[in-house]
Formats: sequence, structure tokens, C-alpha cells
Amino acid sequence: MSSASALQSTSAPVVNRANPIAVGTIVWLGSEVMFFAGLFAIYFTLRGVAPEMWAEETAILNVPFSLVNTIILVSSSFTCQFGVFAAERLQARATGWKPWQWGMVEWFFLTYALGAIFVAGQVLEYATLVSEGVTLSSNAYGSVFYLTTGFHGLHVTGGLLAFLLVIGRAYAVKNFGHREATSAIVVSYYWHFVDVVWIGLFAVIYLLK
Repeated sequence: MSSASALQSTSAPVVNRANPIAVGTIVWLGSEVMFFAGLFAIYFTLRGVAPEMWAEETAILNVPFSLVNTIILVSSSFTCQFGVFAAERLQARATGWKPWQWGMVEWFFLTYALGAIFVAGQVLEYATLVSEGVTLSSNAYGSVFYLTTGFHGLHVTGGLLAFLLVIGRAYAVKNFGHREATSAIVVSYYWHFVDVVWIGLFAVIYLLK
């Protein structure tokens, strides 16, 4: 047997396995898609039952304000992805003050700030609607509106907590490695999902008459 044949027979095959955390996150997000699909179904069903009430209640919504809030949340997806790019090159923190020198931590802090502004804007919108008589128990529209947007707001809040954990982990470790980078990537999956869901909610609730 030649040396090349012996080497071929003894070498183990290289297997590229997907990261189990990333796979698990994607599977879990699939279940979340079904959850929000159910909320969309409830919204359209009740809207079909009482179209007159829907037309009256949606006229109260402040669409320009919600559009600005939506732009803020969508912008956070871009800053989040820039943080992922930094994590992939294993750059935890900035090497300078310019944005292209920022690390994962700086981009994720900016993403957190944008997400927090979005949540604050949603709370302000709730307070305005309640003052105008649209509450969770006022009618079917109020129930569905707060149910759909409220659950999304809880998901955004969960994402903000996840950003803090990833940032804290970056400060805790001595060497920022692939494990920390994977955590950042997984959180970005979740955050992009939350943003996409909100785009759908905004289109259906605020734009679709």
C-alpha cells in the first residue's frame, strides 16, 4: 500500500456541523412565526366581523408618529448587523472614536438605545390612546390592538435584555472568541425577526385601511 493510500485511509473525514445554539434559535423563531401568525389571524377575523368599528378606531391612530418609531426600530437592525460584523472579526470594543472603528459593544449599545426609544414611543402611544378611550377592555379593536402590539413590545424588551447579556459577557471574558461571537450572531437573528414582525404589524394596523 502506498503512503498516499495509507494516509487517505487513516485520516478522518471533515464534518462541518451547524452550531446547535444557532439551529435551536432558528427552530424557536419558527414557532414564534406561528404565534404571530395566529395574532394576525385574530386581527383580520375580528376586523371582518366589525369593519365599521375598525374604520372608526383606526382613524384615531397617529400614523406619522408610528412611522417615525418604525424607522427607529428598523434602523436598529442595521446597527445590530454592524455589531455582528465586528463580532465576526472578533473585535469586541472600539479601536477609535469613528463608527467604522467601533466594536461589537459600541454597535450593540447603539442598537439597545434605538430599541429602548422604540419601546418608550410605544408606551407614549398607549398613554395617548387610553386618554382617547381606546383601552384593552373598551371593545374588540382595543383588545386586539394591545394584544398584538403588546406581545411584540414584550419581544423587543426581551431582545434588549439579551443585548445587555451579550455586552456584559464581552466585558467579562479576557479574550473575545468565537463563543462570544456566536452569542452575538444568535441575538441578531432574534432582533431581525422582531423587526420584520413589526414591519408586518405596522403595515396591517396602521397602513391597511
